[in-house]
Amino acid sequence: MTKRGKTHPKIRASAAAHRTARERLAGIEPSAQPSALTPRQVAREFRGLIESGVPIRCAGEARSEPQSLLARGYTPQYKIEIFDTRFYLAKVRQNPDIRFFVAYVVQRNFRTGRTEIYPRIFYKDISLIWRSASHFVRSEDENWIGKGELRISVIDGEEVEQSAEETTDLPLETQTALETLSRSARRVAFDDAAVALVLHRGNDARIEPYRDFVEPRVRARSDPRNLVNRGRSVARFARKHDPTSLRFARGFEPDFERGVVEVSTSTSKLYGGRLKRFRILSRNRTIQYLFFAGPHQVWIIPPQTTAAELTSYGVRAIDVIADENLCIPGYEYHFLDDSTEPPQLVSQIPEGFAGEPSPFDPSRADASRWLDRLPVIQEFRRKILGASRSSQSACTR
Repeated sequence: MTKRGKTHPKIRASAAAHRTARERLAGIEPSAQPSALTPRQVAREFRGLIESGVPIRCAGEARSEPQSLLARGYTPQYKIEIFDTRFYLAKVRQNPDIRFFVAYVVQRNFRTGRTEIYPRIFYKDISLIWRSASHFVRSEDENWIGKGELRISVIDGEEVEQSAEETTDLPLETQTALETLSRSARRVAFDDAAVALVLHRGNDARIEPYRDFVEPRVRARSDPRNLVNRGRSVARFARKHDPTSLRFARGFEPDFERGVVEVSTSTSKLYGGRLKRFRILSRNRTIQYLFFAGPHQVWIIPPQTTAAELTSYGVRAIDVIADENLCIPGYEYHFLDDSTEPPQLVSQIPEGFAGEPSPFDPSRADASRWLDRLPVIQEFRRKILGASRSSQSACTR
């Protein structure tokens, strides 16, 4: 008999939302939940894979002796299954920059069909999304987590290569489970070694990820049938620096009436307390959104397809292209960089829309002035948050 408190915590989600999702949205993958196995059972199952001959493909300093990761304390305690992939997770850790899991992505190699194990770093971003780091850079001059595939953007008339950070976002179907497991830890150990042991290390100038991150995505894109909206943006702004000019491609709008798949809750000191999280499908059911609603801000995580193909990094192989200004988090970078002469403003908030600096991180400012003028945020507040408040008021009468 399992002792009380040894199984994994259940996700705090709306049961009604799950029931209606199953009834109305047949064929859409429900959000993953942590396995009910105890940590000891998870560890035994994982060691069984290794003993049966499943190889560990490590990209970092532990590549020559990947099983040494277990001896160093990175034995899995938790398991999440999604599509045809298993995520085994060690205890949550913290370094000066990120809160993270050492994760093992277990799936079949697309060439050989044989099961393989890929150690990865799953970490939590400032937008509160869980990501899979593509690589890292660390030296006397740089300290940076790789943020995925590169895209060319036009800034002030010049083409600039930038990381498409959303390419490292883990599936929306796993976000609540990862958050639940992270918050269930009674104690979070400091760990400044795991990143180097697990990830590819690049030189100071390297922002592009390595081949093992890029190649599965290139292969998936080579089939035109995989391209969302034929590879074009599902959301754009008709006028620069005008949030009210947001336009969605037909069918790709969030379906606030019948598309809510999951409602869950969490907390954030940065964002002022209790947060509600809503996973919502598009009208045509081909993509999905994750909305965060805090005491003061509402923001949208970059949309993802509903397709099931994941890479060995645990991320989706198929992209959804959308204007980055659709998905600005509640707090975003906005500060004066005094390391240059003269000092320069660094901002990822559209010009004229930055609010007060965060009380916990002065390098970030409130983006509500932009977010609250987006028509899709206004509609979400009216149809989802407004309906929720009305329901709660009715129950208290």
